[in-house]
Amino acid sequence: MADRAALLQKINETSFLLDDLRLYLDTHPLELPALDAFHEAMIQRKQLLAEFAGEFEPLTPEYICPDTNNRKQCCTNYPGQKHFTWTDGPLPWDNEGGV
Repeated sequence: MADRAALLQKINETSFLLDDLRLYLDTHPLELPALDAFHEAMIQRKQLLAEFAGEFEPLTPEYICPDTNNRKQCCTNYPGQKHFTWTDGPLPWDNEGGV
């Protein structure tokens, strides 16, 4: 099982990189290394978000799936029931463990 905090950190770092590259590409739209880096970061972010949704709960709407999310029953008030998973688990901005 993945460490929730470590996985969230990777998602945050990759999202920041994407935002930074997007801003750079706004003014340098033909920069091939930046385009390649943007493409790779997009793939990595999608993989990380899918992994997080599979292990914990969805962070973005495209990963909400009442049939498959929280199949491991972690972080839910509705164990064993098909339900809308958006509100499962602690919210990413909630402080966990005093962090």
